Amino acid sequence: MKSDLDALMQQKNLDGLVVFGNAEHNPPMTYLTGGGHVSAATLIKKRGAAPVIFVNGMERDEAAKSGLEVRLLDSYPWQEMLKEAGGDMALMSAVRLKRMFDDLGVTGRIGLYGHTDLSSQFAVLTHLQRLAPEITLVGESREASLFNLAMETKEPGEVERIRRVGSITTEVVGLTAEYLTSRDVRADEVLLNEDGTPLTIGDVKKKINLWLAERGVSPTAGYIFAIGRDAGVPHSQGNHEDLLRLGQTIVFDIYPQENGGGYFYDFTRTWSLGYATPEAQKLYDQVKDVYEKVIENLDLNAVFKEYQNLVCDEFEKNGHPTPRTVKAPLQGYVHSLGHGVGLNIHERPWSGLTADDSNKLRPGVVITIEPGLYYPEQGMGFRIEDSYYVRPDGVMEKLAEYPYDFVLPMKKWKK
Repeated sequence: MKSDLDALMQQKNLDGLVVFGNAEHNPPMTYLTGGGHVSAATLIKKRGAAPVIFVNGMERDEAAKSGLEVRLLDSYPWQEMLKEAGGDMALMSAVRLKRMFDDLGVTGRIGLYGHTDLSSQFAVLTHLQRLAPEITLVGESREASLFNLAMETKEPGEVERIRRVGSITTEVVGLTAEYLTSRDVRADEVLLNEDGTPLTIGDVKKKINLWLAERGVSPTAGYIFAIGRDAGVPHSQGNHEDLLRLGQTIVFDIYPQENGGGYFYDFTRTWSLGYATPEAQKLYDQVKDVYEKVIENLDLNAVFKEYQNLVCDEFEKNGHPTPRTVKAPLQGYVHSLGHGVGLNIHERPWSGLTADDSNKLRPGVVITIEPGLYYPEQGMGFRIEDSYYVRPDGVMEKLAEYPYDFVLPMKKWKK
């Protein structure tokens, strides 16, 4: 949580931190500002002090909505500094950044965060390191960075925002199911558009995109709507030209985000329209059984990867390859059980077999649970996914309800 930042800075021996970039689609900046229309900002936090955000004067009112102290970049005479820097914009920016640190009393080890142009920022920071040898610039790996650790546990307001996106997500999934099952069906079991042309993955995605936009969320990280062989490749987003047919598995993995780069939700259902083959029904039932077993056994403060091992145990009993039995498997169970979700679609805690034991189901985390089986050469794949909030009382709360029906009956077709 945000209240953990100073403790985490002390733990990582950071005297300060700086975040570069926009307030939107920039998780560290969004986390501290709440988002909004603020571009090319610089946020500096000294350990033990509140963050200060430096912005262009035109965006001062937008920046003030963050509740943070706002200072203007224009208060530093950049024209004079640019002349002193011989017209070198990177050097001028480094001189200004050093003055900003000096004004806030920030020195020592400073963590670097945010999303910005790598080349131009590297030039600025290279100059800064020369101008201010008393400053040590610190980068971190994503998996255990200060912000990933802070964002791992959510405040109640964050959970409510994720819950709201979950409600929108399941509403759109329901609209998609209703649309598919109301289609006319050709003699060869291909679904049809209203004008009688074959219904494609691309056609369905246009509907989904519209429904999401109407409800104030965006597919900023894409989404998966894949049928047949593509359903058997976990991250295949689906071929826009593929036809919707009865009796083929459809994996619908949708993870929209609040407009402006806010909180995500993550959700998956697997469908077969009209009917399912016996082979597909058998594999779906195995995935559903494993999903239910995991949910029944989730415990507060348990190490997340314990459940990855549980899933591997169950799938291996049924003869499926897993990451424990095959290095980088391409069929069977091929991924980890779940992950944290928040301002990033994938964040701590991690459930992979190589995750360390600090990745726990501690109070405040929001996680996905998403077992699956994949057999692309057999033209099928299966995944079930919901997002859960680990409440302080230890209850594992599903943040959005939706049915688990595999076979969706067609309203205008009879077998």
